[in-house]
Amino acid sequence: MAIADPERSNPASKYSSNNGHDEKASMNAEAVITPSSKSDHGSIENMYEDGILDPVYHAKTLVLNRAFREMGMGKYQYMLFLVAGFGWFADSVWPLITGLILTPVIDEFHFDAPFLSLAANAGLLVGALFWGIGSDVWGRRWCFNLTLLIAGAFGLAAGGSNNFVTLACTELPVSVDYYVDFSPASHQYLLTFMSIFWCLGQLLVNLLAWPLIANFSCSVGSTTCQRSENMGWRYLLFTLGGITLILWGARFFLFNLMESPRYLIGKGEDEKAVAVIHKVAAYNGTTSSLTLDQLTSIGESTRQTESKHEAGKLSLSRTSNYTLDHIKSLFRTRKMAYSTSLLISIWGIIGLASTLYNNFLPFLLASRGAHFGDSSLNITYRNTFILSVVGVPSAFLATWAVEIPRIGRKGALAASAALTGTFLLLTTIARTSNALLGWNCGYTFFSNIMYGILYAISPEIFPAKDRGTGNALTAAATRIFGLMAPIIALYADLSTAVPVYIAGALVMLAGGLALLLPYEPRGKASM
Repeated sequence: MAIADPERSNPASKYSSNNGHDEKASMNAEAVITPSSKSDHGSIENMYEDGILDPVYHAKTLVLNRAFREMGMGKYQYMLFLVAGFGWFADSVWPLITGLILTPVIDEFHFDAPFLSLAANAGLLVGALFWGIGSDVWGRRWCFNLTLLIAGAFGLAAGGSNNFVTLACTELPVSVDYYVDFSPASHQYLLTFMSIFWCLGQLLVNLLAWPLIANFSCSVGSTTCQRSENMGWRYLLFTLGGITLILWGARFFLFNLMESPRYLIGKGEDEKAVAVIHKVAAYNGTTSSLTLDQLTSIGESTRQTESKHEAGKLSLSRTSNYTLDHIKSLFRTRKMAYSTSLLISIWGIIGLASTLYNNFLPFLLASRGAHFGDSSLNITYRNTFILSVVGVPSAFLATWAVEIPRIGRKGALAASAALTGTFLLLTTIARTSNALLGWNCGYTFFSNIMYGILYAISPEIFPAKDRGTGNALTAAATRIFGLMAPIIALYADLSTAVPVYIAGALVMLAGGLALLLPYEPRGKASM
């Protein structure tokens, strides 16, 4: 989409809400934007064609996209990539911890294994909804910072648990995505590479779990297990809680995180959005030609005008209120509704499959190892560490794959899901623990690729003003189906291969659904 020179633009006054609002907004937008779906930066197009988003928001987003392309990728975005990676690190570590501490916790508290996974997924569900929706209400900045603080604090509290009930009630890991709001279209692929922090989180937590749990835990299957003999899992929680708080401190005190300009234009705060763009440009050592007139000349969206008459309705703060419009916007047209529904379905199906398998992987390795005669905690956690090492290169392959022409995000997601499901099914033919470990290495490698792409494609597709709500819906689908997994496990025989067959088939199904997505983010600017 080509943007007219701001000096030649003819800024018009803002329009008030009336029956012809959308028509006036479109006419006003044409004063700043020429009618083309192509961007003015090579072959990069915009994600949505005309008529999908609110016309005024659509026009203002094109102006911002031009500003980001003009500014380019700079120091601020690279620093944001790093501190946003802290969130991915925490989002990897805290859900994984449930499976790693499962064996020693069961030995001490004597409860059915799925109940801990059930408690963890319940906390993840609440966190996904609260913080995802909250980021569209209060803005990205505070939600982005507070999640790490809360995760670290509750992690430390969980380490002091004296019984299962206390442990279950302190699982509350949450994460919020931010990077894509500041990224120029040419560097959106780095959102996939951000999965490297996920892989490094897995590597670190397994590296810590191996010596701590293997050396400071009761023997597997102990009839009596006292707290003093079983401190390994507590040391692990204390360590990870402390690391998470350190990361929060670095993010909060060492980096000046600015509010997302895409969020701000969605709230009608154009002046603040322009100020942020110029601050980022100055931080990067460059300048921006963006002016307030370029945004205000377009007008106000229907939602912004109506919000002036809704103050106090479902109000969550003095300056923001929440209505169902954020959800309705994700289903505004048939194509948009189809896209959102598919993303929710893909996340839900993968959530059920991965939770069913991942949360009980150490338990499965131990039980299968016992069958093969090598079920010690040392061997079990050595194997989980090996799996985490194998997963690290996946971030590099995923980043390369999503940029391949005619494959893109959808093709790479479908292929990695198919291979993930295949290796899950192959674990059923293992006859030695080493063979089982080998098949799980393949599963870990390709599942990390799958998750890296999945975590990137969703925020790329969702429009920025509703991105938090969209991420909340997809994450909630994962957690709701994740809650189903331990319930299934309570009534299923985990010593059989049935959970693996189910998980493998579900992952393959999700890969097939990815090919049906109507939007391909490769080569397109998020809006």
